[in-house]
Amino acid sequence: MTSITDHLFPFGIAAHAYNKDRSQVAVCLDTSDVHIYDTTSWTLLTKLTEHDELVTGIDWAPETNRIVTCSQDRNAYVWTQEPNGTWKPTLVLLRINRAATHVRWSPREDKFAVASGARCVAICYFEEDNDWWVSKHLKKPIRSTVLCVDWHPNNVLLAVGGADMRAYVLSAYIKGVDSKPPPSPWGEKLPFNTICAEYVNPAGGWIHSVAFSPSGDALAFTGHDACITLAYPGTGAVTTIPTDRLPYLSMVWINEHRLVAAGHDCAPAYFEGQGDQWQFVKALDAKEVKKAANTNSAFNMFKQMDSRGITSKNTAEGKTELSTLHQNTITMVRAFRRSSEGVSEFSTSGVDGRLVVWAV
Repeated sequence: MTSITDHLFPFGIAAHAYNKDRSQVAVCLDTSDVHIYDTTSWTLLTKLTEHDELVTGIDWAPETNRIVTCSQDRNAYVWTQEPNGTWKPTLVLLRINRAATHVRWSPREDKFAVASGARCVAICYFEEDNDWWVSKHLKKPIRSTVLCVDWHPNNVLLAVGGADMRAYVLSAYIKGVDSKPPPSPWGEKLPFNTICAEYVNPAGGWIHSVAFSPSGDALAFTGHDACITLAYPGTGAVTTIPTDRLPYLSMVWINEHRLVAAGHDCAPAYFEGQGDQWQFVKALDAKEVKKAANTNSAFNMFKQMDSRGITSKNTAEGKTELSTLHQNTITMVRAFRRSSEGVSEFSTSGVDGRLVVWAV
């Protein structure tokens, strides 16, 4: 795996999302604004400024070209692009009394899930009669703040992970919106809030990321113990991969037998296997990547600071440059491009302000 795009922003990135043709990217900063950039010239196209507090999650629906954002202000907005290029926000009726923490569109893009600190997940859908976005809450058996969600390919099941140190698979079936899903290893009858599975993190850490495999027949989740756990409901196999690295915050499946996770270790980690035979293979570091030639004003500014002796000062203070491409925590990993064999490219963003696209 090598990096093919490496862009440095002058601010940390909490989350990012690309449009369908990857010509634009939306990034969440350490503010209440979302910036949308052109990925060719890296010029700022517009800002989404409706939120009052820190934006914690963003997702861009590729087919409908709608953006959904959520924030610590307990609100979510669906952004629709007007013919003149401006983005129009529509407030979502979340009905939560704590901060929203994570958001994801469903595969069919007709609803989305918003995780929150209110010990629930808001499943949001558009109500034609009243012309607004409403929500129903997944509550049981969630016991604490929800930190991450991921949709099953059937558009009904939802994986949920949070600070109660458990990962769940719950039904988010909405009558009148969803058609009856076909039987799967997770179950057949799936009314709203059906508990299809519950897994406890072996070491007791809160769950940072959950992800269904491309087929939906397996679930991976990672906790604050820096372990990856994989569950196969069809066979009942549950495998935990212990590592000696720092906790992972995000992950993505490459295909049914390979996945990549990243987080506080500042380098994507590669895992492969199947069933109960999974293993950590390697982590990407500076020896395995080649920095792209693409530069920008922010990057040049940091190079000038380096040439003026900042590095020497930092070294004297005990600060050294890491051997990895990312120089701080990686906050998100996302599939960037897919092929017939699975994910062919994935992107990472981090606290260091880097947005990197990796080729598999």
